[in-house]
Amino acid sequence: MATVLLLVIYIAFIGLGIPDSLFGAAWPAIYQEFGLPISAASCVTLLISGGTVASSLLSARVINRFGTGAVTAFSTCLTAAALLGFSCSNHILWLCLFAVPLGLGAGAIDSGLNNYVALHYKASHMNFLHCFYGIGVSLSPYLMSLALSDQSNWRSGYRTVFYIQLAIAAVTIVALPLWGKAHKKDLVEEGHSARTVAISVMAKNPSIRWVWLMFLGSCAIEYTCGTWGSTFLVGSKGMAADQAARAVTLFYVGMALGRFLSGVLSHKLSSWRLIHIGLVLIAVSILWLILPLPALAASGGLFLAGLGIGPVFPNLIHLTPQNFGKDISQSVMGTQMAASYIGIMLMPPLFGLLAQGIDVSLFPYFLLVMFGVAVVSAWFLIRRLKKEGRYKMEKRQ
Repeated sequence: MATVLLLVIYIAFIGLGIPDSLFGAAWPAIYQEFGLPISAASCVTLLISGGTVASSLLSARVINRFGTGAVTAFSTCLTAAALLGFSCSNHILWLCLFAVPLGLGAGAIDSGLNNYVALHYKASHMNFLHCFYGIGVSLSPYLMSLALSDQSNWRSGYRTVFYIQLAIAAVTIVALPLWGKAHKKDLVEEGHSARTVAISVMAKNPSIRWVWLMFLGSCAIEYTCGTWGSTFLVGSKGMAADQAARAVTLFYVGMALGRFLSGVLSHKLSSWRLIHIGLVLIAVSILWLILPLPALAASGGLFLAGLGIGPVFPNLIHLTPQNFGKDISQSVMGTQMAASYIGIMLMPPLFGLLAQGIDVSLFPYFLLVMFGVAVVSAWFLIRRLKKEGRYKMEKRQ
């Protein structure tokens, strides 16, 4: 029963990833059709991220009342409806309107399923969970590229993805009875030592502040690549819009591959070791993008960026109990997700303003700054954890 439920959770996480990469791939065609400035994408992405932040902050209360399964099913239906709305839009105001339910649904799915897997499944499953997210974000820009190659019909791309999301929503609805039957023994053993800590109290802990910044910086890299990677290839490298959308697929394929390999290697390497490897790959990818290479070669830099960013988020999530203690890990987890969403909400729009005011060729240098935030915060976090005896580099048992 638990294995079948895990499969359903994996499928639901594909549905979580599908909308996240779609808008960035479609935007070069959308802003040209609507006659919009390039930075107008920030209005849509800001609303999506804002909805995600709001739903993540409310997720604990909602899930405790209705259950993870019901919230996941409803939220997946909500994102499917939003995708259908995008496919029917003929003005940016409609895109902004449907961005709100898209963000609300995504935040609830992300918070609920991450917490459930952390509580009930092994560490390797967390990496594989985010690998399935990578499948979702890899699939949708590829489908969008096919739609764009057909007379730049981005609406057809959204409609195709809507049907896929609708099928995933149907799976989550059919699987609702499984949530009440799986992990009954675990539920009896859990919760006796957990305690809720106020954000104001956690903010006084330097280790928690540094991990917030690390999540912010790493997620800023991920979503800036996803949102603006195709625009960078079109505006700075002269690549056609449909080819650029296909090239961004390489970033998400790299991210999915990085998370799959992380799940496999988690039996031999510690989470911190996997994070270090990922950070090194990100550094190489940014240098690659800075070099004056042709468009096709620059696409390889996006793939390498995805491969590097892949292990960082799931392994940081998995380290939460080790870094801060099992008793407050649930409270810290929520703030880590919020920090991630803040990076997602603010940094891609900030780059959009820079691209509009200066040039889209600043893309790799912006990534370099965000990488600096992630690396510096990681260094200070590790330094603190070593003093507390919580930093472990040995292989997992």
